Amino acid sequence: MEADGGSSGLAKSAAVKLSEMGQRTKQFGTAMKDPHQQRRIMLVIVCVALLLDNMLYMVIVPIIPDYLADLEIEQSEHIHIAMHLNSSVNSTSQDKSNKDNLDVQIGVLFASKAILQLLVNPLSGTFIDRVGYDIPLLIGLTVMFVSTCIFAFAENYSTLFVARSLQGLGSAFADTSGIAMIADKYTEESERSKALGVALAFISFGSLVAPPFGGVLYEFAGKRVPFLVLASVCLADGVLLLTVIKPFSNRTRENMPVGTPIYRLMIDPYIAVVAGALTVCNIPLAFLEPTIANWMETTMHSSKWEMGLTWLPAFFPHVLGVYITVKLAAQHPNLQWFYGAVGMVIIGASSCTVPACKTFGQLIAPLCGICFGIALVDTALLPTLAFLVDVRHVSVYGSVYAIADISYSVAYAMGPIVAGQIVHNLGFVQLNLGMGLVNVLYAPALLLLRNVCQMKPSHSERDNLLEEAPQGLYDTIRMEERKGKKKGYSSAENCLPVDENGFDPFRGQRSLSEESSGPEYT
Repeated sequence: MEADGGSSGLAKSAAVKLSEMGQRTKQFGTAMKDPHQQRRIMLVIVCVALLLDNMLYMVIVPIIPDYLADLEIEQSEHIHIAMHLNSSVNSTSQDKSNKDNLDVQIGVLFASKAILQLLVNPLSGTFIDRVGYDIPLLIGLTVMFVSTCIFAFAENYSTLFVARSLQGLGSAFADTSGIAMIADKYTEESERSKALGVALAFISFGSLVAPPFGGVLYEFAGKRVPFLVLASVCLADGVLLLTVIKPFSNRTRENMPVGTPIYRLMIDPYIAVVAGALTVCNIPLAFLEPTIANWMETTMHSSKWEMGLTWLPAFFPHVLGVYITVKLAAQHPNLQWFYGAVGMVIIGASSCTVPACKTFGQLIAPLCGICFGIALVDTALLPTLAFLVDVRHVSVYGSVYAIADISYSVAYAMGPIVAGQIVHNLGFVQLNLGMGLVNVLYAPALLLLRNVCQMKPSHSERDNLLEEAPQGLYDTIRMEERKGKKKGYSSAENCLPVDENGFDPFRGQRSLSEESSGPEYT
């Protein structure tokens, strides 16, 4: 009887636990249906994707040069044995030629990701505008997972090159759709700035922590381990995307609004100014990353750990810059252009002072200044791109953030290839002075954005037309349906930033009186 009582108690206990688990699962499912909870989880998924992409971009910095050098040694052992019979002059010349060839291979490998990303972005932006943001994000994560696994098991240069190029393909989808999804879900300017600021902090953390992360694991666990760790995180992020956002769930796509074509966004003068600023402000970082280690070794005889930790302290001022800009933008949103201009001046001044540094401690200050300035520019101008699309075009964000990704890719595609040639032909000092001067000279161009906030974005009209709060891209469909019944509303397609007299500086006419039709539908 005691045995029967014990078994009955165990059965009741198991039933209670199952019931509690069922309740928790039900509560979790209910919470996942809450738009605000979904939005937060979406932000986590996007931030992890951006973290992974930037860690993959930078984790190879301490691994690949050493790994390729080992491969070069293995492949040329028989040549060195033959060369031993020849003169020492010929041997020295051959060694120098091999080193130059290795430097070229490393530069091309590093740049291949940004080059392919640059080529694919115009297509990925249009694709994102057509199908939404979640499916392209899943495609990007899948390609990144495959490329990371290839990196882990690659044993020759050609396979590494394929893996690096595949990463660029994945980034073109994941980065663009992720940032565009944030802009779409966070429609209020203050919330959008905060969310994009969080995403930028993850980007910075991934870029700056990846080299020491990769270097330590490569040293103690081998080449495969850092890539397998990142592949596991990428897989988990993809599974979370599938379970929470459910990109393949049945959803009406037939009436999805058609976003403004990317070529029209590119010739928009305001968007062009922002894109140029994003490229120029990232040039110092993109050009210094492949050149500063050799300069530190030759001028200040830095150790390997110092070269590996060069950029890590800059993470903290970058996060500080994001925080300050978000706070200032919440209080004075009409001064976003000014925050970006100040950031470019700080970048220019910091870049010019880099060659004057004589010790590792001195070098940290200007590098922190560069990252602080980049944080100001990115945090101020990335939300401005979404604002410009809301005001002047259709509120679909894939193409405009593809343009932003193109801006970054231009800088990082040129960096590994062009920077070394400039240092070789002109010198490290001239490289930094040139980059600093370009940033300072470009800063006044942001004055063209000073009147952008004179008009309210189109989502304020959307709030009036919809009975409940907007949820992002798909609300535009319902807005246009209501607008078909209500006359007197003008579309966001031709809304223009104007001054206090209603005058647009680029078109030279009073744009408030313009009439326009709504966006097309597929």
